Amino acid sequence: MHLLSITDIDVPTALALAAKAKAKPQQFSHSLNGKTLAAIFEKPSTRTKLSFQVAITQLGGHFAEITGAHLLNGHEDAHDTANTIGQYADFLLARVHSHGQLEELAAHSPIPVINGLSDAEHPCQALADLLTIGELKGKKGVKVAFVGDCNNVCNSLLLGCALTGIDISVASPQGFGPKGEIIAKAAAYAKDSGSIIDYTCSPELAVKDADAVYTDVWVSMGEEQKAEEKASAFAGFQITQELMALAKPDAIFMHCLPAQKGKEVAKEVIEGPQSAIFQQAANRLHVQKAVLLMLANHKAEVNA
Repeated sequence: MHLLSITDIDVPTALALAAKAKAKPQQFSHSLNGKTLAAIFEKPSTRTKLSFQVAITQLGGHFAEITGAHLLNGHEDAHDTANTIGQYADFLLARVHSHGQLEELAAHSPIPVINGLSDAEHPCQALADLLTIGELKGKKGVKVAFVGDCNNVCNSLLLGCALTGIDISVASPQGFGPKGEIIAKAAAYAKDSGSIIDYTCSPELAVKDADAVYTDVWVSMGEEQKAEEKASAFAGFQITQELMALAKPDAIFMHCLPAQKGKEVAKEVIEGPQSAIFQQAANRLHVQKAVLLMLANHKAEVNA
């Protein structure tokens, strides 16, 4: 079992386990004694790297970052890299430019591969987001508004909401909305969960009566050459206090970080009383524990 997409894991079980690990961390302190999490990062990382490093350590295991991996500079293919790492480690965390590269690693890996971010999805972030929403807003009758670029974070959040029965409204400029494959998957899951999903080019419509307002950077890592084009396209999509006022009075503001204050979000919003960004960040730790425990248990069951 690998975690490449949020749909690869039982989301309610993962959230329940994360909540338990958060409430009673000592109960799991020796659960992964002697286990090693290897990590490859093609892109910079703060929260993903540190939360996984602390998570595996608090569970009794070890973190081993592979810097300058041959896979990254083209000197070794995914088959050899994945199988070699599998001789030393019990999990492989990979943050990559291309989701296809992640899929190739998983296809050859004898150990679970975890998506630490790809161009398609960021499942661990979305799990932390869902945990945060559940803690602050509950699980019934909740509406999330995502305003901005439909990137990897949006994709995973959209699928996660559809899986768990949370309503979500996505607002993006024309041409920057979710891709057809994600829309089709989300619609199928929403049919089963009862989630209401809609897409619009109007931030005001999306945010109206929302319990949580979410945004992300307009220019993702690796897209720096599109900065000028996106700045123009996303004019009017900044989360301001005026836009937040259209949501419910007790709505929370969410952002996966890092943020470009003054671009996708006004400084007074992200640093204001409605901001839940640090609770999101804190919940990365508990979600990563749940992910590692579930993957370890699945592997043990398969090998039993």
